[in-house]
Amino acid sequence: MLLIDKPFASDFLIKTIKENKFPIIITEASKGMVSDESLNWISEKEAIERYKNETDLLLYSNSENAISWIEKNLSFSKLPSQIQLFKNKILFRELLKDAFPNYYFKGVQLSKLSKIDPATLKFPLILKPAVGFFSLAVHKVDNAIEWQTVLTNIEQEIESFKGMYPKEVVDVSDFIIEQFIEGEEYAVDCYFNKNGDPVVLNVMHHIFSSDKDVSDRVYSTSKEIIEKYKSEIEAFLKIVGEKAQLKNFPMHVEIRVDSNKNIIPIEINPLRFGGWCTTGDMSYFAYGFNSYEQFLYQKEPNWNAIFETRKNKLYSLIVLDNNSGINEKNIASFDYELLLKDFKKPLNLRKVDFRKYAVFGFLFIETSKENKNELNNILTSNLRKYITVKNAV
Repeated sequence: MLLIDKPFASDFLIKTIKENKFPIIITEASKGMVSDESLNWISEKEAIERYKNETDLLLYSNSENAISWIEKNLSFSKLPSQIQLFKNKILFRELLKDAFPNYYFKGVQLSKLSKIDPATLKFPLILKPAVGFFSLAVHKVDNAIEWQTVLTNIEQEIESFKGMYPKEVVDVSDFIIEQFIEGEEYAVDCYFNKNGDPVVLNVMHHIFSSDKDVSDRVYSTSKEIIEKYKSEIEAFLKIVGEKAQLKNFPMHVEIRVDSNKNIIPIEINPLRFGGWCTTGDMSYFAYGFNSYEQFLYQKEPNWNAIFETRKNKLYSLIVLDNNSGINEKNIASFDYELLLKDFKKPLNLRKVDFRKYAVFGFLFIETSKENKNELNNILTSNLRKYITVKNAV
């Protein structure tokens, strides 16, 4: 069963729903986004009754905007409380603190951040909303001087993205201060099956341009990336699943792995894969299987067979966030054709209303391991070469 909500549902996801006749719930949001009347639409009432009466009914949502619908209509189940365990980063840290006893974190109300004496903090640290999305208002702070600057910047950032997402997705009432983790960052799409066992559907290396970079610009996946820490990731997911009692539950997981192969959780995004149908669709572009079908049919990828045909290939998701320093209201256009010319093998381009969401789009590409320059170039780009600014009046 699918619960579709804003901001975006990909053509690939809608095609998957149609071809498999998966039930899709009729809501104001879903009908406003999907016009195909031939889909297997079911009413909200039927969806609620089915969830109440069918023990192993599977539910997938493309967006955390749907959390409010779940809280309102499925309150009789444990699903809302499970979602909150992960969506609220403070609750998430509390859930796992026994498994990670040396990991420092602290929840603070936004109004009290300015009252904290930075001399009492251990730097470097990460400061971010307890309920957040898309690296909004996320900062790495290296010292007490930077602390004051970051607090000022956060106020401006909150004003700039106000209204983009509902409070279930981004809520800046509370922030979390947590220690900075040395190591490489990875994003994992997975689900827990009816027996509570984790199934890994993709592992993507989140690449940063510098030590201070906290953006979502480039994620890459390959045979080597998936195989490198797959067993450690599965062991970590088992801990999460047991503590939260998860079954029939999809999620998008962000972790760091240190030099000793220790996995430290960053956050978990419940009931979906990567936002904006990114990493969920990426498994098809990269590996030829459909992550949505894998979950809804309770299947597992045959990685050995898949990797036989994917040797020496690197597949990447590029998030075209507006880091240009140019306000969206002053931008006339973004040159997508020029962008595509900078990549040898684009697989899919998705344009986004940048004036509404402060992101120009998403690009899926294939590169050979010998041709990483195009990835390095876009990773460090401020995108201004693709931007046309409005003429001053």
